[in-house]
Amino acid sequence: MKDVQSEKDLRNIPLKHVGIKGLRWPIELRDKARGTQHSVAEVTLAVDLPHDMRGTHMSRFVECLRTLGPVGLADVEVILDQLKQHLQAERAFIELKFPYFVTKKAPVSGMEAPMDIDCVYKAEKGEKLRWRITAVVPVQTLCPCSKEISEYGAHNQRAWAKLEVEAQEMVWLEELVEYAEASASTPLYGLLKRPDEKYVTEHAYENPRFVEDAVREVALRLEADKRITWYRVEVESMESIHNHNAFAVVEKGENECY
Repeated sequence: MKDVQSEKDLRNIPLKHVGIKGLRWPIELRDKARGTQHSVAEVTLAVDLPHDMRGTHMSRFVECLRTLGPVGLADVEVILDQLKQHLQAERAFIELKFPYFVTKKAPVSGMEAPMDIDCVYKAEKGEKLRWRITAVVPVQTLCPCSKEISEYGAHNQRAWAKLEVEAQEMVWLEELVEYAEASASTPLYGLLKRPDEKYVTEHAYENPRFVEDAVREVALRLEADKRITWYRVEVESMESIHNHNAFAVVEKGENECY
């Protein structure tokens, strides 16, 4: 059959990314506590396309994905190498968006329940591999200003700490969760009894944090982690007494987006 995709293209325009997105795929993740965890990822796969090639072979992306095992640094690199080989590309890209569950133990009752974290694995390989991990961690912030000026408490709200890191080796998602939770006023939990609620409420009151405070606290922890070569952190607070959200961002140096 005629291979239309491999026809010569005379428009002389190279393409950075050509591929598939929105593909849902079962994945097995490396779980720090339990060894492995199963989830479903929304997958994006792409390669670069030379200026003289009309198109790429879309079916080959899915063929390469079939070999994906437990998702780690080495496993993702194998997929990228296969994409480059089978699609005759100089550079390949993969993105996996998925929910990841951490088991949280209530601070007083000790009752356990899972809590979901939205995560992303993103990697690109030309001559060298670049690897990024993102975790969006729900936390709570309590306003220091509100506490200072009010006689009966302080406004507090759920917030999101988004940690995106580039590392020289594997960084556990659980570690990013720990960095985020330690930097907020208090962590969140999937299950709380009344003694737990009392503890969490009072713990937040004793640890007031602006979004500016929280994002700097995360940055200090990432700076101390020698595996991490680049990071971007955003903390967004879903303000409880304003009709808008508050946010703060810190980024280590400049880093070209994939």
